[in-house]
Amino acid sequence: MNKLEEILKILNNKNQTISTMESCTGGALVNEITNIEGASNILKFSAITYSNEYKIKMGISKDVIDKHTVYSKETSIEMAKAISKFANSDYGIGITGKLNRVDENNLSGNDNEVFYTIFDKNNNKSYSYNYFVNQNNRKDNKNDVISQIINSLYEILK
Repeated sequence: MNKLEEILKILNNKNQTISTMESCTGGALVNEITNIEGASNILKFSAITYSNEYKIKMGISKDVIDKHTVYSKETSIEMAKAISKFANSDYGIGITGKLNRVDENNLSGNDNEVFYTIFDKNNNKSYSYNYFVNQNNRKDNKNDVISQIINSLYEILK
């Protein structure tokens, strides 16, 4: 059993749920979750919010984006909390960052830096991380980020 399968088993045994709001990973995390049989027992909702406009529509404060940029720990915290609240899930995961490209609409922030937060609603606690990707293509960088998130979530849950 791999770590993600173990995570789903832990959440299922605790009767807990998870939701995701992904930006730069474009749904790669929720794809990995839904590749596991029984994911429908724990996955409540997922959103891919590439644009600032839709981050804001999903509940991210425009003030947070304006003050800290869309590529920040603060934005990933807002994303994790907002998706947990929106879906009424026990855990929310928010992911934002840059993977191998300059964003002409958001020039600030480090290239190849990703921020992700895992929000535990029941304990009102956020676990925030940043990670620098170093692969030559987006797909490999996404896979690296997803591996990091899975490892972090596993450590929180075990």
